[in-house]
Amino acid sequence: MRQSVGYLLPYLWAFKGRVLLALLALLAAKGATLLMPWALKNIIDGVDRSLQPELVLPLAFLLFYGLLRFGGVFFGELRDAIFSRVTEHAMRQIGLRVFKHLHALELAFHLERQTGGISRDIERGTSGISFLMRFLMFNIVPTLFEILMVALIFTIAFSAWYALITLVAVTLYILFTVLTTEWRNRFVRAANQADSSTNTRAVDSLLNYETVKYFNNEDYEARTYDSFLAHWETAKLKNRMSLLALNSGQALIIAMAITAMMIMAAQGVIGGEMTLGDLAMINAYMIQLFIPLNFLGFVYREIRRALTDLENMLGLLARKPVIADHPTAKELQLTRGEIEFRQASFGYHPERKILKDFTLTVSAGSKVAIVGASGAGKSTIARLLYRFYDLSSGAIYIDGQNIAQVTLRSLRQQIAIVPQDTVLFNATIRENVAYGNPEASEEAIDRAITMAHLDGFIKALPNGDKTVVGERGLKVSGGEKQRIAIARVLLKQSPILIFDEATSALDSNSEGAILDAMREIASGHTSVVIAHRLSTVTDADNIVVLDNGAVVEQGRHEALLKQGGRYAQLWALQLREKR
Repeated sequence: MRQSVGYLLPYLWAFKGRVLLALLALLAAKGATLLMPWALKNIIDGVDRSLQPELVLPLAFLLFYGLLRFGGVFFGELRDAIFSRVTEHAMRQIGLRVFKHLHALELAFHLERQTGGISRDIERGTSGISFLMRFLMFNIVPTLFEILMVALIFTIAFSAWYALITLVAVTLYILFTVLTTEWRNRFVRAANQADSSTNTRAVDSLLNYETVKYFNNEDYEARTYDSFLAHWETAKLKNRMSLLALNSGQALIIAMAITAMMIMAAQGVIGGEMTLGDLAMINAYMIQLFIPLNFLGFVYREIRRALTDLENMLGLLARKPVIADHPTAKELQLTRGEIEFRQASFGYHPERKILKDFTLTVSAGSKVAIVGASGAGKSTIARLLYRFYDLSSGAIYIDGQNIAQVTLRSLRQQIAIVPQDTVLFNATIRENVAYGNPEASEEAIDRAITMAHLDGFIKALPNGDKTVVGERGLKVSGGEKQRIAIARVLLKQSPILIFDEATSALDSNSEGAILDAMREIASGHTSVVIAHRLSTVTDADNIVVLDNGAVVEQGRHEALLKQGGRYAQLWALQLREKR
């Protein structure tokens, strides 16, 4: 609680004027609420013949009572309207902060994370902020204030016994609610789990509709689903009975307190020490007091849930990025585009090295291909160049500058990649191309589309480049996705290009077209081509053969074939596979 409140205070302080106005509106609403029973007392006493033989309509108090009832609601709504700007701005700022922080975290975190779980943590965390701000400021604290004020009014107007009964009843009520809510939480969780399991089973069965039909298992599915429903029914019954115990106990404490007060007040009226208005006022105060307390179980449970949700989100924010700018990092000054790996070693796990003393120089403006069997460490080289991971030893230099000593932003700005699996946003083709440079002009986007040979495909579509590609680009083929990736690279205009098995999932026709496009854009750039199919890199200036994370051969295609080594074996193997 301390950590959460301490985290939220700066956001409240940023709108201290609004918070103050909201508190004033809260005080006005509570003041109106506290005065209503007193106004009601005066109305009843005003029409009591035993006090006034000549009946006089207490018009002023009737109007005042109506005004108080309106004021209680109006100032409450005004408080919410004023304070909503504070909570919504806090939710926006914190949501943005978490979003930016997630993008700052290293690739390893995102490969291990569960996207749905993270998004739910953010959603629940921001909702928890709103709940905590509203309920702590406008429900819990004001209710405690109201309890103390009612106790004070009872002490001054009647007797300290009334205040004592009130405080004892409220204390018992709170203790009972908290302890019972803790006890029944297990039933709530069990009912929620049963509900989730039942829903999961139903969806799973319906998604496998054809499989159910293939094996005539409709009756089996119905029996299985019914067993889940029976478990849910039992859990819901236990939950309902525990709620009955909670509500009944709360009602008993309220009834005992009000009954004790009514007996005392009735005796006072009979003894002439109190009026009927006093009796009504005491009853009104007690009912008014226990209305917000009726929600205490719900509020307590929700505050605990909100604190847990906020804790999960704050845990995300507390996670420090493993890959970050060095305190003295400078902008990468790229002059030629030469890349040099010096005895680079790396492993995703300490006990298993992927690269071992990898040394390679990629001359400026040259095309270097990296080939080898699956798991040899080819794609890892691209990730290390982007500095998604840091080396365990050795270094990578671009134009003589250690990439660990330059800013991540300037490093990644100078490199563009056509990945093996191009993932697109669920937006239009044009928007996906423009993602390569969101500031690019319309003419530059059109030029990139043309150079990537996307224009013919786009013209054949009814909506042209306004066609939405679907989630993860599922509505376009692999070849078209790669063309979009190439157009993005063209738009980014980076001097260093990486092609990470960009044609591995394509058929022969698509592969040929993509290779032509790749050769066009690679002209005049430093290019690193990571390839599984050797036929795609025969024109490379240097072919580097990796085996177990180390360079075993390098040279041009013809020279490597003549050596009869590892490259020649891979080439012969792939020729046999084609046959």
